Amino acid sequence: MSPISGMGVSGAGRAKFRTEDMIAQAGIGSPAAPPRGSASRFLLALSGLLGVLLFLGLGIWQLERRVWKLDLIARVDQRIHAPVVDVPAPQEWSGLSAPDYEYRHVRLTGRFEDHANTLVQAVTELGGGYWVLTPMRADGGFVVLVNRGFIPQERKAEFERESGGTTAPAAIDGLLRLSEPGGGFLRSNDPAANRWYSRDVVAIAKARGLTDVAPYFVDAGASGAQNWPRGGLTVVNFRNSHLVYALTWFALALMLAIALARPIFASRPERGAAR
Repeated sequence: MSPISGMGVSGAGRAKFRTEDMIAQAGIGSPAAPPRGSASRFLLALSGLLGVLLFLGLGIWQLERRVWKLDLIARVDQRIHAPVVDVPAPQEWSGLSAPDYEYRHVRLTGRFEDHANTLVQAVTELGGGYWVLTPMRADGGFVVLVNRGFIPQERKAEFERESGGTTAPAAIDGLLRLSEPGGGFLRSNDPAANRWYSRDVVAIAKARGLTDVAPYFVDAGASGAQNWPRGGLTVVNFRNSHLVYALTWFALALMLAIALARPIFASRPERGAAR
């Protein structure tokens, strides 16, 4: 009887001894062997570091956007309260841009044209209804669409029948607005059906057969509490949540950095105990 069988070791036990002997001969599990999964851990750490840098970059970008937005708000507020100036003439149209001209306080003198009004769906502090846009022939010979103001839903038929007509000279004080092409949110303008969701100057001019039309429109000022259309309802409101976004990105960067650093600090006591 062999020593192993004499000791009562089963077949499974003998297999275990043979396996351990093979592992020892191969050197598997020795201190010189590289830790399993080290490449995966390195790639994971590298991805995390890139994520931290990305979040920090997005946070810095939002801070830069906040500075730009605050400057825009200050410039628009200055324009609104600045002395009134004449609307841009044709020679100035090629240089019009929202940062330089939007919400400029302007005056327009001329006569309303005998064309049908264009009613554009709107929601204001007075509820749902329409903006009433009427073309005006300026003293300079060109045409400007004037947003005379808001009407409620129940007055739609009345102002669809009405036209500006050739009247005595009129003067409009208001805010210059650039064209709003395309339509509203998830709704496109449909000139053929006379459905308008944005004040698209080019499309309205084409649908009404207007020529020499300025690439902007004018929101008329307040017209009195008892008058329709009701002017002076332009909302000047620029959303400025960039600081919140920046703090969110920085917080994500911090949390990811903590998650990356935790295994490093957690392994230090183990290394100290091993020494």
